[in-house]
Amino acid sequence: MSMKKRNYKQEYRTQVSRGEHEDRMERQRARRSMDEKGVNRRGMDVAHDKALSKRGTNTDGVRLQRPSTNRSFKRNPDGSMK
Repeated sequence: MSMKKRNYKQEYRTQVSRGEHEDRMERQRARRSMDEKGVNRRGMDVAHDKALSKRGTNTDGVRLQRPSTNRSFKRNPDGSMK
């Protein structure tokens, strides 16, 4: 099985153009912080108490959650995210 190489430069340009880069870096800092503390994150997501999309930061608090819980969002009656 051959694996296609990831184009990291293109991914970076896409993140920056969408305004996602700073949030991604904030998530990576949270992961590194837990790794430094010796926390086993295997199979878990690092969840922020206040979502980064809602202007949260790592200093607002982070915790481990199951991916299915962390990646589900409360929705408005029209289906849009709250």
